[in-house]
Amino acid sequence: MTQPTPVRRAPNVLRPFRVLDACCCIGGGTEGYRRAFGPDCHITGVDIEPQPDYRGDDFHQGDAIAFILAHGHEFDFIHISPPCQGEGAPTKGTNKARNAAIGRTYPHLIGPARAALQTTGRPYVIENVPGSEVRKDIRLCGEQFGLGVLMHRYFELGGWTASQPVHPRHRGRVRGWRHGEYHEGPYVAAYGKGGGKATVEEIRTAKGIDWATDHLRLREALPPAYTEWIGAAYLATLVPRLEVAA
Repeated sequence: MTQPTPVRRAPNVLRPFRVLDACCCIGGGTEGYRRAFGPDCHITGVDIEPQPDYRGDDFHQGDAIAFILAHGHEFDFIHISPPCQGEGAPTKGTNKARNAAIGRTYPHLIGPARAALQTTGRPYVIENVPGSEVRKDIRLCGEQFGLGVLMHRYFELGGWTASQPVHPRHRGRVRGWRHGEYHEGPYVAAYGKGGGKATVEEIRTAKGIDWATDHLRLREALPPAYTEWIGAAYLATLVPRLEVAA
């Protein structure tokens, strides 16, 4: 069945522009949308785990998809970053047999998230890793923003579109051990521990996140620059409509 075109609204001073950041973690995505949408936005985060360092205006602990189904229509723009542990190439390839042997499983929430979002009538974004089933509308990389991480991520855009930005050539390798050989490079490995991987301070600097010190959550967080770009791209789609209205 064809989905209706989502209702799109620009930020203004008459009432807050309401953003939902689902599976928000510490709010790396939230901070980026704050920068893009400005002071007249109100951002609510939802996560299955407590997030004492969450960056937004309001936080609800609970199931993100259930929250979208119940409240998604109350927001002007929705972002969700479903858990990626079961979506990437290592889980589906290199580690598949080992995970099966020990009974380790991961949730696959991209399909259910998409279905929930499509019921809201609101523009949305689904973010995930290479290898996931998220539609590859936009690919962002830390090098596009001069960051100290590569961290390729894909963004599915629902109810709106944007053009893929240029992906510049990487300046070198990610620092650390790989296949028994140590490499220097301009980027840090902001995942895992040991083997030359990034420290808390290195991740904070590399991603541009200065409000949290939890190593695991810093590793999972989106760099704010990514969603600042996404938010600005969304606002750009509203300019022609605003001009006609004026």
